[in-house]
Amino acid sequence: MTELLVAGIVALLVIAGAAVFGPRIGVAAPLVLVTVGIVASLVPWIPTVEVDPEWILAGVLPPLLYSSAVSMPTMNFRREFGAISGLSVVLVVASSLVLGLFFAWVVPDLGLAWGIALGAIVSPTDAVATSIVKQTSVSRRVVAILDGESLLNDATALVLLRTAIVAAGATFSFWGAVGDFAFAVAVAVAIGLVVGWLNLVVRARVANPTVNTALSFAVPFVASIPAEHLHASGLVAAVVAGLVTGIRAPRVLPPNHRLSDAQNWGTVEFVLEGAVFLVMGLELASIIGDVQHDHAGVGPALLIALGALVLTVLVRAAYVVPLLFGLTRSAERQARMQDRLQDYRNADRETASAALQEHRLGNRTPSERDLERFGGRVRQMLADIQYFRAAPLGWREGTTVVWAGMRGAVTVAAAQTLPQDTPERSLLVFVAFAVAGFSLLLQGGTIGPLLRRISPPAADRARADVEERGRLLVVMRAAAESTQADDPTPSTQRTREELEAADPAELRAWLGQEKVRRLRVLESQRAALLDARDDGTFDAEVLESVLRNLDAEQIALELRGGPAA
Repeated sequence: MTELLVAGIVALLVIAGAAVFGPRIGVAAPLVLVTVGIVASLVPWIPTVEVDPEWILAGVLPPLLYSSAVSMPTMNFRREFGAISGLSVVLVVASSLVLGLFFAWVVPDLGLAWGIALGAIVSPTDAVATSIVKQTSVSRRVVAILDGESLLNDATALVLLRTAIVAAGATFSFWGAVGDFAFAVAVAVAIGLVVGWLNLVVRARVANPTVNTALSFAVPFVASIPAEHLHASGLVAAVVAGLVTGIRAPRVLPPNHRLSDAQNWGTVEFVLEGAVFLVMGLELASIIGDVQHDHAGVGPALLIALGALVLTVLVRAAYVVPLLFGLTRSAERQARMQDRLQDYRNADRETASAALQEHRLGNRTPSERDLERFGGRVRQMLADIQYFRAAPLGWREGTTVVWAGMRGAVTVAAAQTLPQDTPERSLLVFVAFAVAGFSLLLQGGTIGPLLRRISPPAADRARADVEERGRLLVVMRAAAESTQADDPTPSTQRTREELEAADPAELRAWLGQEKVRRLRVLESQRAALLDARDDGTFDAEVLESVLRNLDAEQIALELRGGPAA
């Protein structure tokens, strides 16, 4: 027991050290952890590390994906869903098939089904890509696409892996596999929606922020475990629950609850991610031992892994190029609708009603709710057009999407779930590990310098962010003025001399009134910002930063007991 505690403490220190010293030497922390793990695994007196892959697939991935989904800007996820779904489903399936043919060719007596199984293991990208990309000035559209891909492609790969394993021992049915995949996704989405909604219903009634955060730790498992029990995708269920929470939490949970969530979940995510990459490296010794025992050596396996990595990059490039071309053409088609949509936005009630009746309602007269929804949809479409025009996808973005497709912890964990009677099992596990290792070291080690070389200057983004904050301040000022105009008891300004001479009881009453007024203004500003978020009229990251500042001001005001400074 003592040895286990010591190992845990050392692991935490190593994870923290990698986060501190990695940026100083220009290497991402996950790469440092994998390297440290590999070196440690080769030290004779350090015992062999073997971790049940179910701990990663069922115990680590759901909270990690849930946390990422909560913090992801859902408006950008919606806008990029076409690209995200293509990369998460179509590309994973295509990569699995191509790699399956390759593995069946280079590994004697493996068979196509087991080759596709290994292809499914190697196909999903890892979320570590976005953590490296975010440190550069690359387009936020690319970050949104990579974030969304890393949330969903694990589920596709694991469902495909399960299907390939079944097909290896029975007659394969293409439509049966499609049906299984559709069932796994549909049931998981339904469970995720219900759990996400119930999560906020329950937590909105819990006053203690610490208890509230403790309840949030159970949410990804409450979503994933029932989904897996029904043979659906627990990871998709956890992601959907996280997206629902991220959308609704700012309107349902108070700022101190959300601040507690962000801080504690940030720590959990940091430790779990670090532990996964450290374990990846530590498991190397036992995997090499298995390959040397069952095969001639690791040299041929490394060549197979290198060939597989090259194939994954080529297949990804072959898919991304036409994908970006299609997205560009789609954005151009939408841009041609801008003038017409702008006319709808500026139209009076009668014109908007006639347009809505023509396009949506037939002979039914539109209600006020219909007109409100129509107006919201028009605003959202105009915001989408502006979003796509402001961040076109060119060769720089395409290069980033291709080279940022790194493999990692999911690949290693999924490989170890292969049944014990799998042909050449030790070789397949080692190949999966080697592909992930090569990917992290080669792509992860070069993507930072590559993006710094090809990305536009960071000053351009900083200037755009300043302009965006100025527009947001206009929205907040309008919300504050509207709230103050509707206040039946307007604020009474007092000089320092009046405050110093006031009676203590009178001063406390005045401070209390000012606090209530300021809290009312903050709530109005938050509602205006959240409405703007739902319309998509501002950059998601800048808006989120302003919302955090608003939350911090409200928390400080409530703790101080007086008006904000």
